[in-house]
Amino acid sequence: QLAASGGGLAQTGDSLTLSCAVSGYSFGAYFIGWFRQGPGEEREFLASIGWFGGREYYSDSVKGRFIVSRDVAENSVSLRMNDLKPEDTGLYSCARIRYYSEDYRNYDGWGQGTQVTVSS
Repeated sequence: QLAASGGGLAQTGDSLTLSCAVSGYSFGAYFIGWFRQGPGEEREFLASIGWFGGREYYSDSVKGRFIVSRDVAENSVSLRMNDLKPEDTGLYSCARIRYYSEDYRNYDGWGQGTQVTVSS
């Protein structure tokens, strides 16, 4: 299972870094994806990274502001969020998949998410 952490309160324009840690197995041949869910909404794809090679993918809503990276030694994936906006508010979660996809229903390993709240 993957566990997201690092959320909190922020103001417009601030930066936050989220971390996704895995327990019980190695990231191995997986892609790790980051998703955001607002109240009453479905999970929205934000970014993903391939464990081998580290190829990155971003949604249009965060491209140029968010950066996804991996730490092989620490077996973790980070999401650096810059220039935060109120619409970035939501519950952030990470999950795994063996191929590139933006559909949350194809992912597994969902763990507890971390709340990010951005005030104007």
